[in-house]
Amino acid sequence: MKVVKDDGKIDELLTRGVDRIYPSKEKLEELLRSGKKLRLYQGFDPTGDKLHIGHMVGLRKHRQWQDLGHEVIFLVGDGTGQAGDPTGKAKTREKFFTQEELRANAKNYLTQAKKIVRFDGPNPIKIMYNGDWLNKLTLVDVLNIAQHFSVQQLIERDMFQGRLKEGVSINLREFLYPLLQGYDSVAMDVDLELGGSDQTFNMLAGRMLMRAMKGKEKFVMTTPLLSDSKGVKIGKSEDNIIGLTDEPNDLFGKIMSLSDDAIIPLFTLLTDVPLDEINSFNIKKNPMELKKKIAHLLVATLHSEKEAKEAEEFFFKTFQKGEIPDEMMEMRGDSLMDAAVSSGIVSSRTDFRRLVEEEAIVNLDSGDIVSDSNFTPDSGTRFKIGKRRFGRFISDPS
Repeated sequence: MKVVKDDGKIDELLTRGVDRIYPSKEKLEELLRSGKKLRLYQGFDPTGDKLHIGHMVGLRKHRQWQDLGHEVIFLVGDGTGQAGDPTGKAKTREKFFTQEELRANAKNYLTQAKKIVRFDGPNPIKIMYNGDWLNKLTLVDVLNIAQHFSVQQLIERDMFQGRLKEGVSINLREFLYPLLQGYDSVAMDVDLELGGSDQTFNMLAGRMLMRAMKGKEKFVMTTPLLSDSKGVKIGKSEDNIIGLTDEPNDLFGKIMSLSDDAIIPLFTLLTDVPLDEINSFNIKKNPMELKKKIAHLLVATLHSEKEAKEAEEFFFKTFQKGEIPDEMMEMRGDSLMDAAVSSGIVSSRTDFRRLVEEEAIVNLDSGDIVSDSNFTPDSGTRFKIGKRRFGRFISDPS
C-alpha cells in the first residue's frame, strides 16, 4: 500500500478548522495516507447574493483539499434552495425562492468565492448546480428516496422540536429538505461532504442515503461556526453582513467593531498564523493591536496588501483621531434613504430606519442628527452613517 509522506498537511486538514469527522478522523486519515484521492463537495444555497466571512471557514477547507489534489465541487443549491433549509430557524420562512431567483443570486457567488479558492489553473474546483438533477426527479424517484427515512428521524431535529413545543407550524416543504440534500451525495457519487456544524443533520442524512442507495461509506467533515466565546455568530447578522466583497475601508472597520471575544476565532479559522503563536496572544493586554492585525490580514487576503495598509491608515485617521475623510462615496437618489441603499452604504431600507431610530445618522455639515427616514437633504451634504460609514448625498430624482 502506498503511504503518503507526512509533511503536516494532512494533519492540518483533519484538525484545524474542523469540528467533527464521521465516522471517525482515524478512518479518514488512514484513507488519505494511503494516497487515495477523494471526491468531495460543499453546498451553498443562494438565498442571498452575498457570501460573508463565515463562509470563509468552509472555503479555506475547500482550498486545503484542492491543494492536496482532491476533486472538490462547489455546489450551488438552486434545487435545495427551493425547499428552504429549516436549519436554525424558529419558524417557517415567509418566502420560498424559485430556481430562477436562486440562479440569479448565485451569479456573483463564484466571483466572491474565487478570493479563496481556484476555479481555474491547477486542479480547479468544479461548479455544479443541484437543480440539474433535483428538478428532474419523478414521483417514483422521490418516493424511493423517502422510503429510507422515518418521520421520527426527521422530526427529532432541535428546531422542529422547539416549534412543536411553541405550537409553531412545520411546513412539509422544509421538512423534506434533508432528503434533497442527502440525494446530492448520491447524484454526484461523492466520498465526503463538507459543511458547517449546523448542517450536521442534513449531511448525516446524505451519509445514510449513500449507504442505502449505493452501499457506499461517505465521510462527513463539519467545520465550526465562526462565533465569539458567547456563541454569537460572526460575519452575518440581520442587517450587517461582513461580506467577502466589502470595500477595504468598510471591511476593516467592521472587523474592528467586533467584540474582543472574536479575535481568537478569527485568527484560528480564517488565517494561517501558527496555532502556537495564536495561543500566546494576550487579549486582555492588547486587544486593539490584535484586532488591527486580524483586520489587516483579512483585508489583505480578500483585497491586497496595499489596500490593507490604506484601510488601516483610514481607520486610524477617521476613527481614532476623529477626523472626517476628505473623500467620501457618492450616494445618489431622490432621498437619503434611497441613496444610502442604492450605493450599498446600508444593506436595506430596514437597516436605514434602524440607524435613524438609534440616532446613528449625522449631518456632518450641520451637526444635526437625522430623525426622519424620508429626509431629503441638499445635494452635496455629507453624512456619517453608523460608526464607520461616510457618504455625500447627490440629488438624483427618479
